[in-house]
Amino acid sequence: MKLSNNLEKPHVQGHISSQYSETRQALVERKTVNKYELTDFLLRSNLEDLMCLSAQLRNASNPRFISYSRKVFINLINLCKDTCSYCTYKKEPDDRYAVMLTPSQVLALAEAGKRLGCTEALIVTGERPETKYQHVRSWLANLGYKNLSELIADISEQILKKTGLLPHTNAGSLVKTEMANLKSTNVSLGMMLESTSNRLNAAGAAHEKAPSKIPKIRIKSLISAGELNFPITTGLLIGIGETFEEVLDSLITIDEINKKYGHIQEVIMQNFLPKIGTAMAYSLSPTFTYFLRCVASARIILKNINIQVPPNLSPNIYSKYIDAGINDWGGISPVTPDFVNPECPWPTIKELKKATYDSGFILRARLPLYPSYIIDPLLKNRFIHPRLKGYIEPLVDNYGLVKEDYIKDEY
Repeated sequence: MKLSNNLEKPHVQGHISSQYSETRQALVERKTVNKYELTDFLLRSNLEDLMCLSAQLRNASNPRFISYSRKVFINLINLCKDTCSYCTYKKEPDDRYAVMLTPSQVLALAEAGKRLGCTEALIVTGERPETKYQHVRSWLANLGYKNLSELIADISEQILKKTGLLPHTNAGSLVKTEMANLKSTNVSLGMMLESTSNRLNAAGAAHEKAPSKIPKIRIKSLISAGELNFPITTGLLIGIGETFEEVLDSLITIDEINKKYGHIQEVIMQNFLPKIGTAMAYSLSPTFTYFLRCVASARIILKNINIQVPPNLSPNIYSKYIDAGINDWGGISPVTPDFVNPECPWPTIKELKKATYDSGFILRARLPLYPSYIIDPLLKNRFIHPRLKGYIEPLVDNYGLVKEDYIKDEY
């Protein structure tokens, strides 16, 4: 598959530049900018200017900290009804690496995370595997559940009660009733939008065999979470065949949904990496400059949303993303690998702390719920289920970040 990244646009000179300086100033002042003017500005500005603006916007609201979440990655089941052209996470029932954990195995992992100072239990599954595999339906029935969402709800309850870790579920495009069943046990949800481009579902494209990745389905899930006042993390996968214009459209769509509901706490900007054995094994990763442009644009468009780039997908160069305006590194685990990208180990906390400090910031641990939802009384009462407050409040300081004495060691 040939990727179209639509790289650097020429910097506009002459009388037109004054028009863009006005747009830039409006962005700095956090004034509303017409989406067409905003798109034109982002298309025509050079990368250096965009990064300067994105860092300025980040520093205006968060001048000190870059955060991360200390987590245990619970790979509950890695069977999936979809087949994305770039994915190695999905397994078939007869695969030696297929995983279907029991509740006792999940709790053992959560307890290991608790001992090492984790605060997040990230529960990850494939997309509705029970709709495709009899093997999964039998597994669920043997455990006493009708479907995967019932199992997740019960496991989340057990994790919360027995370990105090805060569940954060990423099980794909859940419907509203499924989300509602998780709200009393999960402080937040995760679901990657990946792209609003319908082209990527066409024959030969990245999502051809992934019906759950049809943009309107993912957007509906984001809206349902908003209607439930359920904090959610979403994100884009960059370099899977989209154009830069489509990246901007995806970011603007996220921003418009968040303006209505205020529940999108974080956007992950993830760079595509080709994987052996997939249909896109010989596709190219996005260029570094293109990815930086996308990251900087995310910060500029999503003024009130946290921006994350996973450091393990860009070893040795990830600190550059701080210059592009990010304020978070995502989940880092002292217990489990990144099961979605197992070939990419996380940096150690010591390495991450040094890279962050060298860029002029302090690394701090956060919960799977961002600080603004914890320290702002209006947000707290709106977005946090009452029974979860007693689990959250003992863990955080006045900044809404994890108390520094909670984590007694680094790795």
